[in-house]
Order: sequence, then C-alpha cells, then structure tokens
Amino acid sequence: MTNNNLSIFEELESSVRSYVRSFPAVFTKAKGSKLWDADGKEYLDFFSGAGALNYGHNEPKMKEKLVDYILNDGITHSLDKATEAKADFLKKFNDVILKPRDMEYRIMFPGPTGTNTVESALKIARKVTGRTDVISFTRGFHGMTIGSLAVSGNSTKRKGAGVPLTNTVTMPFDSFVDDDDSLDYLERFLEDNGSGVAIPAAMILETVQGEGGINTARFEWIKRIEEICKKWGILLIIDDVQAGVGRTGTFFSFEPAGINPDIVCLSKSIGGYGLPLAITLIKPELDKWSPGEHNGTFRGNNPAFVTATESLSYWEDQSFEKSIQKKSAKITEFLNGIVKKYPELKGEVRGRGFMQGIASPVEDLPSKIAEEAFNKGLIMETSGGNDEVFKLFPALNINEEELEKGFDVIDESVKTVLANQKQVAD
Repeated sequence: MTNNNLSIFEELESSVRSYVRSFPAVFTKAKGSKLWDADGKEYLDFFSGAGALNYGHNEPKMKEKLVDYILNDGITHSLDKATEAKADFLKKFNDVILKPRDMEYRIMFPGPTGTNTVESALKIARKVTGRTDVISFTRGFHGMTIGSLAVSGNSTKRKGAGVPLTNTVTMPFDSFVDDDDSLDYLERFLEDNGSGVAIPAAMILETVQGEGGINTARFEWIKRIEEICKKWGILLIIDDVQAGVGRTGTFFSFEPAGINPDIVCLSKSIGGYGLPLAITLIKPELDKWSPGEHNGTFRGNNPAFVTATESLSYWEDQSFEKSIQKKSAKITEFLNGIVKKYPELKGEVRGRGFMQGIASPVEDLPSKIAEEAFNKGLIMETSGGNDEVFKLFPALNINEEELEKGFDVIDESVKTVLANQKQVAD
C-alpha cells in the first residue's frame, strides 16, 4: 500500500498541472538538496524549483531568520509601504551586490513572480522611449502573462494566450541560424527603412535560455547586442529570472560579457528560500514611473525580504562564487564524459555554470532519461521546444558528495534507457 496516492490531484486539480505528472509522488519533507515522499523514499534534487531554490530547501540560516521574524510578529503583508524588512533588503542588496560591481539601479518591486518583472520592464521601456515594439529572440521564454508571452518563442505556450500577441519582433538568437551572421541580419532590419521593422523600445533576452533548451549566447554576441542597442537608442533588458542569482557562476549572468543593461529582471532565487519575490532593476534616468502606475497587492512580501536579505550573505565575499565555478567545471567534465561514453545519445553539452544539460536529437530520449532518473531517486527536468535537453539544476551549495551521487544516478539512468532502447530495437 503506497502513500503516494495522487487521486486527489487527479480528481480536483486543473488539467494544467505539469510537474506532478513528471514527478508522480507526494512530497512531505525537504532539506538541502534532498526531498522525501510520503513513502519515505529519498530523492536528490537536481531541479531546484526550476532555479527558485539556488540555496537548497529550508536553508538553516534563512529558516532561523524567517521563524524569528514570524514569532516576533513581523509584518507579513504591507503592499509597498515602508517596512524594516524591506529597508534591510534594499540596503544589503545595494551594499553586497550593486556597489561592488559599480552598478547603479533603482530597485522596483513589480509583483511576486518572474512574469511580473518582465511585464514591468516592457512597460517602462515603452513609456520611456514612446515606442511600442520590442525585439525578442528565438526560443526565449519570459513568462506566462500576455506581454511576457508576446516576447516568448514557445508556440504551445503562446497559443495559450488565446489572443494575438502583438508589438514584438522575433530575431534569431545566437547560433539559431549562423554563428556569425545573426546580428548582421538584425542590424540590417534596423538600417533599412523598408524592412517593416520599426526601431523598437527595447530588446529583451536571456543570456542562457533555460526553458528554450539551455541555449547559451556567446559573450561577444551579447556585447554586440549592447552595442547595437546603444547605437539605435534601444533599451537593453536582460531577463535574469532563471540565469541570475549565481545560476551561471556569477551573481548576474551577464557579468562575464562586460555589459551594462538598462533594465534587469530578477525573481526565482532572489527570495533565497523559495518565497515569491521579484525585482526590476532600472537605470535611475529611466525610472519615470508615476506613483502607483504599476501596482499590485503582493509587492510587499516581507517574509521574502527577510530570507532574501539573509541569502545575500552568501555573496559577501568571493568564496561562494569561486565554489560555484569550481563545481561548475565538474558538471561540465561529467557531461562531456557522458557524451563520450554513450555515443548513441548523439549528445551535445549545453549551458554554463549550474545551468547545463545534454541535448539529444534522439526522439524522447531526454524525457526517458529524466523519468528513469526519477525512478532511481533523482529529480531532473527536460527543456527545449521538444524536450530535447535533460538539464542539471542542483542547488549552488550542494556538497561534493551529493553532486557525485547525482552524477552516478544520471550515468546509470542513461545506461538503463539506452539498454532498453537497444533491447526493443533487437
């Protein structure tokens, strides 16, 4: 008799549910990089809430701060009123993240989720420039509300809008067509008055496309995007909702490219503990909002401010960032080894930092590998328009032993799935 009875979800929850289908268990407990289900089975988490749990589950120091705050009757909900918890977060984010990087931004609280920060970025770009269109890139994903869907590439999710998605132009992301020519192509549209493409308010991009298949833009490509934006007076929006907060090896994913975006979108792990929080970083000269022009009930999630503030302690010296980069190299080495060991995968290693995976053109193979990994006690998801990538998203503070154990499970899962494929073929 199993306790992992999913009938209540199948009976009452909307058919839109998704991850419960990929990971069919009732989870009851989580700590660090591990979860347990109702039968007591242990899982290693190489999913991390799609990048919302960069510090693992129930990180002890954040939990202590959060529990103390609640037990001392701290403010939970405050709209955007001034609170001590918000002040602490603003000060620490400025001191630990912005100042050391010589960055100057106004910090906007647009609402609780990633799509809220993207919507606010698109709105302020249009307001400041007086233009309507935004250039986005193939395979990008920016959220599930109408404006965010309009700049996203996934056809299935775009169809879900049910209305025309307008005022956007999609251009090829790095390596989508030709490594060298995609930005020549883009700039040609801007130069030619007969191209049908008006000068846009902004360009929005992810430096590493998480949902789109772990497609990684080269630093020189990103740098040239910035140059084109400056040349044409176009605002550059970096969507760092998933790739930011250390996921690619530095706090902001764009740091190695040496660019200075006009607007930056952050959510997911900015809350530290998995609590909903999003911020939009806006260059001071672009912060042209009227009071209350972009509003929302849950912009003052004080418990999230508390855990977010504590999470920034990880970034007070360079040791954490160095540890991410050291473990990232191990992930790359492991994935390259898998591709070499199993040529039947026809695999291609993609991504950087703790945002890497293997793409395979063999139909359904990545999904089967992720499914087998789950059976063996590891949670890992797929990405890409056809689920052609299985991706590794462990917590940034995962220990070496757990990382190696995860590698072993993935190796065994690939081996099992390929053996089954061969057996069927024979």
